[in-house]
Amino acid sequence: MTVAVAGVLVAAGAVTYSVAGEGGAGAGVPAAGSADAGFARDMAVHHQQAVEMSYIVRDRTTDVEVRRLAYDIAQTQANQRGMLLGWLDLWGLPKVSSDGPMAWMGMAGMSDGEDGALMPGMATDTELKKLGTLNGKAAEVFYLRLMTAHHQGGIHMAEGCVHRCTVDVEKRLAQGMVEAQQSEITLMTDLLKARGAKP
Repeated sequence: MTVAVAGVLVAAGAVTYSVAGEGGAGAGVPAAGSADAGFARDMAVHHQQAVEMSYIVRDRTTDVEVRRLAYDIAQTQANQRGMLLGWLDLWGLPKVSSDGPMAWMGMAGMSDGEDGALMPGMATDTELKKLGTLNGKAAEVFYLRLMTAHHQGGIHMAEGCVHRCTVDVEKRLAQGMVEAQQSEITLMTDLLKARGAKP
């Protein structure tokens, strides 16, 4: 297990390092206000909440399917978050911006950030607290609904990077996010139906 984890980290590090000198269309290091930097910053924040929600639900249910899904989401998005933040470090760019979330997509101010929901699809602080009070099927259903909305918001952002980013490896990562999260939405829809709940 340790060897496998080390292999994943080495591979992620290699991909992160490779982007340091890659400017996509020959543009060099992206600017602080670029789509590349904006996506890396915003998706890192978006992913962090998905990781948090997934760890919460793993402690609130014994259901194998939901726990497996939550583990997969937490591990995948934590790894991707590390890559995004690593690229910002390699580019020498700040991890926060005064422009506000989604500005790189021309959507600054779309989400008012009320109750912690900084971007479309993000759960509010109140919803996170509620998830932490539920158990069993109730926790599963609430998590699946929250994560479906979260993925929908994430897909919108990732598609924005696919169209606007210039660093090829980042565009590929974004496209991979779109495909993986669409697949997980289908799975979550099925899991909700199996529990007699609607998305």
